[in-house]
Formats: sequence, C-alpha cells, structure tokens
Amino acid sequence: MEREDLDRLIGGDQTAWGEFVARFAGLIVAAVNRAAVGQPVETADIVQDVFVRLCKDGYRLLRQFDPDRASMSTWLTIVARSVAQDALRRRRAPTQSIDDTAEEHLAVEPVIPERIKIPPGLLSPRQQLVLSLIYEREMEVAEIAAALSVDAQTVRSTHHKAMLKLRAHFKEDD
Repeated sequence: MEREDLDRLIGGDQTAWGEFVARFAGLIVAAVNRAAVGQPVETADIVQDVFVRLCKDGYRLLRQFDPDRASMSTWLTIVARSVAQDALRRRRAPTQSIDDTAEEHLAVEPVIPERIKIPPGLLSPRQQLVLSLIYEREMEVAEIAAALSVDAQTVRSTHHKAMLKLRAHFKEDD
C-alpha cells in the first residue's frame, strides 16, 4: 500500500476506504478463521470488529501502521488475529455476576502455614532472630537493620547463610 493511499484512507476518503476493504477483506477473513480454528465463531462479526477498530478514534490504530516494520498484509494479519483472540477470550469468560453467586461458593478456608521445626543449634542466635523478624513479623530488611544497628547487607548475608544451612539440613533428611 502506497503512502498516498494510506494518507487518503486516514483522511476519511470513502473511495479509499472502499478500495482498502475490497483489497484486504479476504486476508482478514483468512486470519480470523486461522485464529479461531476448531472453535465456532461468527467470522463476519469479528471481521467487522477488525474494520471498526481500524477506523475507530480517527483511525488511531491505522495511524500506527509503520511500513518500515512490516507490510500492510502482515500488519493486518496480526491485528485480525488479535481481534479474533480477544473475541474468543470474551466468549470463554464467565458472565455470571459475583452478586448472583452463592456465598458458600465464595468461601475460602484459611491456609495455616506449616511450621518447620528447626533443630536446636543448627542456626546461630542472630540467624534465628533475622529469620524470625523476616518471616514471622514480616519486617523489611531496612527495618531489621535499623532495629539491630547493623548494615542492611549484614541482614541479607545473615538471612542467606541461614537459608543455606536450612536447605542443606533438610536436603539430608530427604
């Protein structure tokens, strides 16, 4: 497609639009059908959606076409496949409102994390303290460093060494 034709199309020239639709409709139909293989779809509706998207908002999508990056055929195939996939996704999405769902179907049992028994003496007192502050009190490294009057890197290093010891210990048990 020539730059002049694209400019006429974006400018709202009805003749240019008719030529564009006649030239690329088959390609768009084929791209939609390939994207929806094995799934019943209303091809005509999706093809119409492609053309609507192309000219919506003052031809915003069509203005994004860059002939240096792809041919018009390649670009339109990508756009058509994207629109088809969006349509298929919308069809699969549940349409039931959450307000119409029974309360018992929304209930979630609380998950109580399993506590790991760390053998006494495996970790140093500082390693135990750092793990406790990180995992039980859910403190950030900077908060722990300030509370212990140490550098944040010291907290990270202590945490790392404790985790290495724990991994080594529990790997032996497997």
